[in-house]
Amino acid sequence: MSPKIKRLESTIIRVLSDILNHEVKHPDIDFLTLTATKLTTDLSHLKVYYTLLNNDEETKEKVALALEKSKSFIRTILVQKVKMRKSPALHFMYDESLERGNKIAAGLKKVL
Repeated sequence: MSPKIKRLESTIIRVLSDILNHEVKHPDIDFLTLTATKLTTDLSHLKVYYTLLNNDEETKEKVALALEKSKSFIRTILVQKVKMRKSPALHFMYDESLERGNKIAAGLKKVL
């Protein structure tokens, strides 16, 4: 991956975090933490990984639905704030790596 894309991804995650905290007024988008962004080399698709403070299934579904509904608004604000040639399609993905890491750590504690 090119340094330019990595730099753009770090800028995007900062701006997206600001947008979600201050611009989006959806009540279900709360206690959301962005963990990573992955931008395709042609800048047409952006995967945004997030995790939640309360990660039960009902909350995950509500947040996923709220993000889907707010996607076009978020995309518009993102392109305005980050000067990009293309407006990438946003794909919000729940980041399960923290949960898997906690399960592995718990399993290791049982073994040790």
